[in-house]
Amino acid sequence: MTESEGETKFSASIAAMLSLTGKVLTVLGPVEPEQLGRTMTHEHLTLTFECCYCPPATGEEAAALAPIELKNLHWLQQNPYSHHENLLLCQETNAVRDELLRYRKAGGGTIVENTTTGISRDLPVLQQLAKDTGVHIVAGAGYYVDVTHSDETKKMMVEELTDIIINEVLHGADGTDIRCGVIGEIGTSWPITESEKKVLRAAAHAQTQLGCPVIIHPGRNPAAPGEVVRVLQEAGGDISKTVMSHLDRTILDRGELLEFAKLGSYLEYDLFGTEVLNYAFNLVVDMPSDSQRVQTLAFLIKEGYEDRMLISHDIHTKNRLTKYGGHGYSHILRNIVPKMLSRGISQNQVDKILIDNPKNWLTFK
Repeated sequence: MTESEGETKFSASIAAMLSLTGKVLTVLGPVEPEQLGRTMTHEHLTLTFECCYCPPATGEEAAALAPIELKNLHWLQQNPYSHHENLLLCQETNAVRDELLRYRKAGGGTIVENTTTGISRDLPVLQQLAKDTGVHIVAGAGYYVDVTHSDETKKMMVEELTDIIINEVLHGADGTDIRCGVIGEIGTSWPITESEKKVLRAAAHAQTQLGCPVIIHPGRNPAAPGEVVRVLQEAGGDISKTVMSHLDRTILDRGELLEFAKLGSYLEYDLFGTEVLNYAFNLVVDMPSDSQRVQTLAFLIKEGYEDRMLISHDIHTKNRLTKYGGHGYSHILRNIVPKMLSRGISQNQVDKILIDNPKNWLTFK
């Protein structure tokens, strides 16, 4: 690149950065925050999740190979990661399109799509879904957990990773001009690997330059969210613009939850609709029911955190689509909101969680 070309690219980046201030960046371009409406802050619309395949229990191999049919949906609900086909949400674009139309009819306005490099992000599909349905879709920049990092990614320095993330936001990702409007979900394991720490630092550096939102997939240990925050803070990240996902499977003790809440991130309960007896990735965890999730939301509101709470479903397997007997992307709007209202959470507080908090988080500084 010549000096003049470098100056031109730098000027274009500055212009792109300035154009995002006070806006939310969707796959169709920047929009005013007030246009978002009710927002699910952690979903997937197309991805492959084979990185997390879990072999079936002895004697259940036949069920793992059987087609997805009504007679085996209960087994699939309890063993979603032991069925290869179930992990290929990328095959269900038409079903997802129908789901998004129902979501919009139910009052939904925006979906934050958390698929990053490593699990088959597909920006052209996201853009077409946004055009077809009228739902605002915000795409994610960056990298998922270590097991999905390529050898090339693992060899990169923090500065290189930072440049890639910034470019995905300002100019487009995966060889397209479709831009990402959030960094994440940035994936971490437990313990956090060195490659994941580099990506976290890169996310923090990119956030510092862009003033953009970040969302984290923490490792499956109660200490993991706090450790992620420590790494981000040391790298200069803005914790007030950062979401900690999956708290409903990570910090189950309410005392520990309040200690973590003091660190200042958004607190996301994003597994609504997931009710399994055994959580395959951490058998120590007793996955809460949706009723228990609502009770935790009410507890956090009582403790003064209504301005820092977000909710979603994290749909990432076929069995959670209504096509396969699942709850779909409208479950929270149709079923959980009435439950929240019946348990003493006010309409104003519901609106904060579904409208105001997502809007504030997603808006570029």
